[in-house]
Amino acid sequence: MKRYNLLIVLLLLIFNVTTAQKKKSPAADLSILKDTKSKIEATVPLVIQHLQTIATKESDNNIVNNGKIALGKEYGILESEWFLYRNNMKNCILNNSSKKAKKCMEYHTQYLRNTFINYSNYISNLTRKNGYLGVEGDTKFEFKPADIATKLSEAYSNANDATGRMKTDQKREFLEQTMSEENKLAPYAQIAQ
Repeated sequence: MKRYNLLIVLLLLIFNVTTAQKKKSPAADLSILKDTKSKIEATVPLVIQHLQTIATKESDNNIVNNGKIALGKEYGILESEWFLYRNNMKNCILNNSSKKAKKCMEYHTQYLRNTFINYSNYISNLTRKNGYLGVEGDTKFEFKPADIATKLSEAYSNANDATGRMKTDQKREFLEQTMSEENKLAPYAQIAQ
């Protein structure tokens, strides 16, 4: 009787080790959050620099002042959505089965993607060559909403797969990193100087 119990334990152990180390089992890497944060924050100085160029050409500092206020509102919308997205994605994984989590995450990623597109359109229109007559050149941004949303979706999907192999406490601790200060957008006033 004891031999059979030992054999069953060994088989279960081997099964667990092999399933946890599948070759195509993705690693949970959420560094894309920090990268996305940096890309969002990098847009602000570029837009302000463009506004300053216009203000200098027109000798009207109100252009910069009013532009900063308007940009701050758009950034604020994005900042709120970025916080909600990270929290919702974490909750999708923690509170649902794998299949339901996937649907939940797709919904929130689509919503974030739309917010990114709105922000991108706003800053692009504000800084394009003919956005204000007499100012030469387009401002180039490393902010591509579709690419960013796709990478975020893949990262969270991989995280969902990885958390399936974790205990509840490990899963919660792992997903809490998404809400850390290093992934939070800097306040607008701090970067709009």
